[in-house]
Amino acid sequence: MISPESIEQVFEAARVEEVIGDFVQLKKAGSNFKGLSPFSDERSPSFMVSPVKQIWKDFSTGKGGNAVSFLMEHEHFTYPEAIKYLAKKYNIEVEETEQSNEQKEKANEKESLYLVSEFANTYFQKILHKTDQGKSIGLSYFKERGFTEETIKKFDLGYSLNEWQAFTDEALKQGYNIDYLGKTGLTIVKEDKRFDRFKGRVMFPIKSMSGRVLGFGGRILILDKKAAKYLNSPESDIYYKSKVLYGIYHAKKDIAKEDNCYLVEGYTDVIQFHQTGIKNVVSSSGTALTSDQIRLINRLTKNITVLFDGDAAGMRASLRGIDLILEQGMNVRVCTFPEGEDPDSFAKQNTLEELSLYLKDNAKDFIQFKASILFEESKNDPIKKADTVRDIVNSISKIPDRIKKEIYIQECARIMDISEEVLFTTLAQMDEKEFQEEAKKNKTEQKAFEVIKHEQPIKKVDVQYLLERKIIEILLLYGNKIEDFEDLVLKENKKGELDLEPVIHQAKVFEKVFLDLQDDEMEFTNPQFKTLYYTVIDALNQNPDFELKTFINSVDPAMTADITTILMEDERYALDDWKRMNIFPKEKMHSVAQLVSETILSLRCFLIDQKVKEFQQETLQNKTNVNRNILEEVKDYSGLKMLLSRKLNRVL
Repeated sequence: MISPESIEQVFEAARVEEVIGDFVQLKKAGSNFKGLSPFSDERSPSFMVSPVKQIWKDFSTGKGGNAVSFLMEHEHFTYPEAIKYLAKKYNIEVEETEQSNEQKEKANEKESLYLVSEFANTYFQKILHKTDQGKSIGLSYFKERGFTEETIKKFDLGYSLNEWQAFTDEALKQGYNIDYLGKTGLTIVKEDKRFDRFKGRVMFPIKSMSGRVLGFGGRILILDKKAAKYLNSPESDIYYKSKVLYGIYHAKKDIAKEDNCYLVEGYTDVIQFHQTGIKNVVSSSGTALTSDQIRLINRLTKNITVLFDGDAAGMRASLRGIDLILEQGMNVRVCTFPEGEDPDSFAKQNTLEELSLYLKDNAKDFIQFKASILFEESKNDPIKKADTVRDIVNSISKIPDRIKKEIYIQECARIMDISEEVLFTTLAQMDEKEFQEEAKKNKTEQKAFEVIKHEQPIKKVDVQYLLERKIIEILLLYGNKIEDFEDLVLKENKKGELDLEPVIHQAKVFEKVFLDLQDDEMEFTNPQFKTLYYTVIDALNQNPDFELKTFINSVDPAMTADITTILMEDERYALDDWKRMNIFPKEKMHSVAQLVSETILSLRCFLIDQKVKEFQQETLQNKTNVNRNILEEVKDYSGLKMLLSRKLNRVL
């Protein structure tokens, strides 16, 4: 259990924009920040972060909360793990009591897989640095590759002993369940036999964006024709190869800072680049590039530079990945190294300045690269040249942005010495074919499911819901503020008519709201708002120094989500960036006192309407016996509503 003092320290230090900025590229939007949702596949920002309120809201999925809830949603942390992650980020020492065996057993399966992986990571490092076999074989290999002690420790590199059950025996001895050792793939379990998957290999831990160990890559160091040179963990509940990039944990800040991501093939390419000084680099870990991996980069930057050696087969394989990147609306550049060199060897032989200059001078736009590769093979063959042009136009057709498409068509026409008109016609044919295929697919789906359209009734606006939400918002933002309020007292004027006379008095906002609702016996109808209302009133009443950030961090996560939805609702309009189109929304000019009074008056008017409707129903049900008292009450309520509406400047 983590001590309350440690949790308080973490909440005090954590800044929501800094925490989320490690996972999402955020851009300034007025007093807030916006970015692409990390929870859905989108191209227009719907994710908003408020540094003032210390909360975030994802309008595409409805999720929201504080820094801790973001980590729990995005990284699937438990609450204690999120606190520990933030404590590590802000260099806060966490005080905690030892977990009992019963508490350990209660940890869910997914969490157990993470615990096993973390243990393995520590174990492999210990073997590398503390055993004779680890030092003489594993450490020697890494040093031969040119890696320094600092780099080896930074990437948690390790070694698995060349013994059949060394790791498995130690894990079982430490109390780890064989089921979880098998599910992570660290141990291969076959009937009554158990042996280490990574026997005799140097180990590369594969981490999530937050630094959690998901799986491992292992390279064999002995000559064995039957064994694969590189071996990865099998997929599990925590490790999906297609959704992970090696090095993303160490590279994320630099990718966002440099607004570019270098994409390489292997583990050592990433490590060598980091050691040389270029840190915005990740690897697809030897697997074919996937859309999920590209979207991971897309959260941090729109620019990818693909790096690979001069091997022709490798170049052709990377061309397929380029089309995938283009489909995501990203900008692609490609850089090749001299024949016989790869990113690892080239970075090892050059200084940071030399490597940076080479990348700058040799990174080509994807169309120049593709044309140069394919053109060499087809320049003397008209049929092959036509295929090459079609191949390039096909790549251009993947780009969602029409302006970019046109620019690339013009560039292709120049490089391939062919008219723009022909290329535009070819592009139009490809787009039309794709459109027809999509339409055919949709038609087939419609027939299969026999979708019947029903006219949807127009959803009625729930006025009371909106007013109750507004009251909660007022309490959260201004609850402790002292304001001059104008109360309305019903008095008889000289003509004998009822009129509302203003009386000025000073009070805290929450006191004014509470007393007004209590005087009129107004109750919240929405159960969530009702619970939240009394929670906020109680917090304001007990704490004269009420702070929104502290309050949000102290309540139940479900309530945090409700608070975020209420407070961020108005911020969603900032996502549309009206100022870019020279449209400047008028700022709200209401004073707090005016806002409170108008909201309470509006709620009163609404409730009067509801009361009058009740009387109408009662009258209709008793047509033969119309109650005179009911008619008098309707008249009084209608008169009161007229007075309140006059105060609200409404025409009835």
